[in-house]
Amino acid sequence: MENKTLLKKQADTIRFLAADMVQRANSGHPGAPMGLADIVTILARHIHHNPKNPKWMNRDRLVFSGGHASALVYSFLHLSGYDLSIEDLKNFRQLGSKTPGHPEYGDVPGVEVTTGPLGQGISNAVGFAMAAKYAANILNKPSAEVISHKVYCLCGDGDLQEGISYEACSLAGHLALDNLVVIYDSNAITIEGDTSIAWSEDVKHRFEAQGWEVSRIDGHDYDEINAVLEQAKEQTKPYLIIADTIIAKGACEMEGSHHAHGAPLGCDEIKNAKIKAGFDPEQSFVVDEDVKARFSCALEKGDLAEAQWNTLIKNSLTPEQKELFEALLNPDLSKIEWPNFESDVATRDSNGKILNAIAKALPSFLGGSADLGPSNKSELAGMGDFPFGRNMHFGIREHAMGAIINSFALYGLFIPYGATFFIFSDYMKPSVRLAALMKLKNFYIWTHDSIGVGEDGPTHQPIEQLSQFRALPNFYVYRPCDGRENVKAWQKALGMQAPAAFVCSRQKLKALKDDRAYGDVENGGYLLTKRENATLTLMASGSEVYLALQVGCRLAKLGVNANIVSVPCFDLLVEQEKAYIATIIDPKTKVIAIEASAGNEWYRFADEVIGMKRFGASAPAELLFEKFGLTPERVTQTVCGFLNMPYEDTSITCKN
Repeated sequence: MENKTLLKKQADTIRFLAADMVQRANSGHPGAPMGLADIVTILARHIHHNPKNPKWMNRDRLVFSGGHASALVYSFLHLSGYDLSIEDLKNFRQLGSKTPGHPEYGDVPGVEVTTGPLGQGISNAVGFAMAAKYAANILNKPSAEVISHKVYCLCGDGDLQEGISYEACSLAGHLALDNLVVIYDSNAITIEGDTSIAWSEDVKHRFEAQGWEVSRIDGHDYDEINAVLEQAKEQTKPYLIIADTIIAKGACEMEGSHHAHGAPLGCDEIKNAKIKAGFDPEQSFVVDEDVKARFSCALEKGDLAEAQWNTLIKNSLTPEQKELFEALLNPDLSKIEWPNFESDVATRDSNGKILNAIAKALPSFLGGSADLGPSNKSELAGMGDFPFGRNMHFGIREHAMGAIINSFALYGLFIPYGATFFIFSDYMKPSVRLAALMKLKNFYIWTHDSIGVGEDGPTHQPIEQLSQFRALPNFYVYRPCDGRENVKAWQKALGMQAPAAFVCSRQKLKALKDDRAYGDVENGGYLLTKRENATLTLMASGSEVYLALQVGCRLAKLGVNANIVSVPCFDLLVEQEKAYIATIIDPKTKVIAIEASAGNEWYRFADEVIGMKRFGASAPAELLFEKFGLTPERVTQTVCGFLNMPYEDTSITCKN
């Protein structure tokens, strides 16, 4: 290696920038940044990126899975030449700053993905590697290698203890992702103390059993770090580098202590550490010119690398490569030939046909299921299996699937989806929340949406899930009532820059007449049936819309005129102006919502909610709807009770 005095000075600069940031903010995590400073100093010489253009397609992706080490992230980005100033570092963790407590995608130039919840980042890294592998397989030709980058990830003990990392790393090994390099910061420290109080597994053998290549190094030895990163470029499997490090390396009393994990070191500790390293103890946020010059080599190298890549894209691609690359970069939604649905169909079935129609038109559209493709109807017919085709098989790994499709959405070429039963969306919740936070354009196919699941019983029947996801900001839950509404929901969702879920039925739903003249899905809810002199409004989604229509017919026979409102997307409806809402929910009417879920959110609009007050049961679906009072007769009877009027049997055939 070159001048190790300069290397140490570079690493110490990172250490003290991080320590100064945490101290100034009086909160944060100095330990991991100080422990990883030597590794990042050498890693900076190996990764290919362009700080002038953080979105360059063929850049190496660098994921900081331990998002609490954000002071390390920001120090590295600033030193490398990204649009992050010393003043930004000084505003660490302050309101409105570009340096929040955990790295946030979109707010911080150079941050590839929002991290913080442990285990997510390493799973995102697997997703980036999968996206790069597929992109290379479909785009690269002997004459022009469009995609050739690596994916690097820094993770810690906490990341590897989280269950999501097992799922993602198992899949990475199965797929032999040779473009993935994970550096494990093995400092044997967690918040409560030494990792031995709760963890004693052999990480090396664990990863080897999952199909990874594994090396172990001293994480403070520059020669070992450099050598192993050179080796990583030649691997034929995903590569785990176990780097033995010391938390808060370079501190004095706090070096190696779990107390350095999540609290400022203190002014005296930082001053003594700077004295020991030969830095001026009275100064903070200092970057000497020789350090700045060495790190900022990334600017010139990155500019050159991107220019060479741009020349390759311009001059060396075949016509077929150019056409595909352009279609991936700029999906043309107008090419989608939407299916037409006139007969009764389960919305999982109509949704499956819609997925295939989108995929035929958009080469960027791909996805898969957590081992439930035939049940979710999520398979893309004739489009092959990943990593050469567009059907991804995640295995029974909902946790990892959620994080992986987030990375596909972030990669820059793809519109992904992931599918499972709605009840198992609980396993995906952390990843879904991060997708909403990042405003990603990805999709969740959640089928078997209610007690309509039937005989599988309460363990598989969603009750509270609709309410949970409707409460999630910047996330849109569509529960279509029939095939036509399903199409309109997709047309709306594809035009938005936000994640969306399609919650679909197992059972067939009645095809409604296509005469909905009073509104559209794009507003979230619309007036499906309008009656003169209405005194009641019935609101519903999904399978309960036809139920509401039937109840409306029965009530009309009893002399009660009810308007019917379909709400395929509750989240969109709450965003509408009061004036629009007043056109579909007559403020002079009593409002009752009907839905086979907990449904507490409906009280935003409704005076009463008819739904599920307990878990379901194991029985055929039709018996369950009867048991829980969700049949035309039972709902009519309940409505009459709310209206304090006598109930009479009004068995009639409702023409929808």
